[in-house]
Amino acid sequence: MQTVETLNEGLKRAYTVTITSKDIDARVEKEVAAIAPQVRMPGFRPGKVPANLVKKMHGESLQRDALNSSIQDSIQKLIADQKLRPAMQPSVELDEAFEFGKDAEVKVELEVLPEIAAPSIEGLKLERLTVEVADAQVDEAAGRIATQQGALEEHAASHKAKDGDTLTIDFVGKIDGEAFEGGSAEDVKLKIGSGQFIPGFEEQLAGVKKGDEKTITVTFPEDYGAAHLAGKEATFDITVKAILNADKPKLDDDFAKSLGLEGLDKLKELLKGQIEQEHNGLTRTHMKRKLLDQLAAAHDFDVPPSMVEAEFNQIWAQLQHEASHEEDPEAALKEMEAEKEDYRAIAVRRVRLGLLLSEIGQANGVVVSDQEMNRLIMQAAQQYSPQDRERFVQYVRQDPMAAAQLRAPLYEDKVVDFLFEKAEITDRAVSREELEAAIEAEDGDLKPHVHGPGCGHDHDHDHDEKPKAKKAAPKKKAAEAEEAAPAEASAEEAPAKKAPAKKAAAKKDEAVAEEAAAEEKPKAKKAPAKKAAAKAE
Repeated sequence: MQTVETLNEGLKRAYTVTITSKDIDARVEKEVAAIAPQVRMPGFRPGKVPANLVKKMHGESLQRDALNSSIQDSIQKLIADQKLRPAMQPSVELDEAFEFGKDAEVKVELEVLPEIAAPSIEGLKLERLTVEVADAQVDEAAGRIATQQGALEEHAASHKAKDGDTLTIDFVGKIDGEAFEGGSAEDVKLKIGSGQFIPGFEEQLAGVKKGDEKTITVTFPEDYGAAHLAGKEATFDITVKAILNADKPKLDDDFAKSLGLEGLDKLKELLKGQIEQEHNGLTRTHMKRKLLDQLAAAHDFDVPPSMVEAEFNQIWAQLQHEASHEEDPEAALKEMEAEKEDYRAIAVRRVRLGLLLSEIGQANGVVVSDQEMNRLIMQAAQQYSPQDRERFVQYVRQDPMAAAQLRAPLYEDKVVDFLFEKAEITDRAVSREELEAAIEAEDGDLKPHVHGPGCGHDHDHDHDEKPKAKKAAPKKKAAEAEEAAPAEASAEEAPAKKAPAKKAAAKKDEAVAEEAAAEEKPKAKKAPAKKAAAKAE
């Protein structure tokens, strides 16, 4: 193998690698010798087929395999000999004039990671905003559980439906006077004000009584999930069969025991712990952003354009997905285009911070242990069906890139925790509203792509974190906070969400706490008919 460097400019490198025909032929002969004992051919005893006949039968595929393996090995040797640290997968191009029996000339282009001076981690100063859990918050959370567990009781026939009441209705939906598929249902429960049905539907039922029959007119949203209904005006013939109201249970020991707990004090203890966890998560998010700001201000170096482009494309795809669900998608896209360079600058910052965190982690011995990795794999496997879990585990263990993507968020957290230990931290008590406002005000920060040991190209790569866009997209943030869950932009719409049914009584402490502390999430708009597709959130 002969190597000639043809480009060395900034972080870009290019080489011409010549692989001799002798090397390729030697690989072919080695493979022939390996498979000959298994080849079967009429007139020859098993394992006695001459090598020249084996080569005649399988020569073309053996030559291709030999060429591919020669190229792969040559690239690995090039990287090792030149002590390169590829930022992305190298581009490899075989000379179009190549013929078997002749030397192979291969062009290799790649970008390398920058040489980063020893990162400065001394003198870091951070403020930790802490939030105490007020008794009123715990009582409010307990009240939500009581409301969810409450039994529905029917109002008197004279009662007029109001916001918060649950109606039992039959309905028939029509477009141009004709009933449409999936637009009819019986004994449907609808809570006025829940946002369960399309806009304008629930509001028109305020004031109805049991036994009333009413026809309402609504228009399906333009971006409605069912294309044959989107933007269409429809009427619904509605029969009100009952009006119900939740009977909220009394918050006492008996109620807590109905949830499988020892008493009301235990319920409140669990709820307080859950709320404390939420507050701690917000506190960490704020501290992490401040930490990243300090690191970004203290370090500046070139980053590989290919990594920036990949990061920008991920951010841009996410923003396009969000803009497509705005009330005016064209206006949202136009505003995005006007800020395109701002988002590209965000991509540069995110890549630079990722490389910096990786350098800090490697320089200070931060690693993800085998035990931690095994735990990550088993946790991730739980999202699959029992029959698919083992296949997922095997896939992650065999694919370095898949393992690196799974490892990356934990690796990043461990580097951040290491830096927290090095920093001088002062505490300041604030309200939850103040903490959330502080996080919201810090737009422009991004969770970085972290590159550390073991990412296919020798650095962990945090491929799958949501960015927080520098500015809010029209009427919607480009992404959530830095601690957002992994998510790549997807063009797929979310499935329809039904109105929440009453939750069964919890049988475990953790389940009760989790159910109680969580605030009600916004529901996707749903067609009155149970089978109609919902608007994606």
